[in-house]
Amino acid sequence: MSAAARLVAAARGNPATAALLDLLPGLGLNQGFLTAGCLFQEVWNRQAGHPPGWGIKDHDVFYFDDSDLSFEAEDAVIRRVRAASAHLGLEVEVRNQARVHLWYPRRFGPGYPQLRSARDGIDRYLVSCTCIGIELATGAIHAPNGLVELEAGILRPNPMNHRPDLFRAKAESYRARWPFLTIED
Repeated sequence: MSAAARLVAAARGNPATAALLDLLPGLGLNQGFLTAGCLFQEVWNRQAGHPPGWGIKDHDVFYFDDSDLSFEAEDAVIRRVRAASAHLGLEVEVRNQARVHLWYPRRFGPGYPQLRSARDGIDRYLVSCTCIGIELATGAIHAPNGLVELEAGILRPNPMNHRPDLFRAKAESYRARWPFLTIED
């Protein structure tokens, strides 16, 4: 089984994530992806022998719509996704990657560029091996840094978003839950 197939199997091993993956394509989100911890943390859960869903606080959904960068437009999409997925009992975090540059500097500090796609947002996660997503329309895996370090539990800073203090805090929070992870900064 390929690393991509193992990633999908781990994600779909959580019934709630599987249901979300089945539901989201029907919502027609432009450049939609399921991404972040609900994917990579399931890989680590399998390795650690934790049950599916252990330690997963939310399910991140990225999309890209640069036709309206208002909060109100993004909020309408957030409400639509939450209403459609409410029966799953999940915390679903929806973000329009076209407008991240508008709020990111206030929350995390300056230096965040205007993105050109949903993939650009995935590519900028702080930890290199966590830059992964499942494209909603096709089921294809987007993993610009591959999946080898994810499966090996190696946490490195992402040169696309070099923020050493934020990286270290994020990596330490992962290692607190999955002690076998190795931090290499």
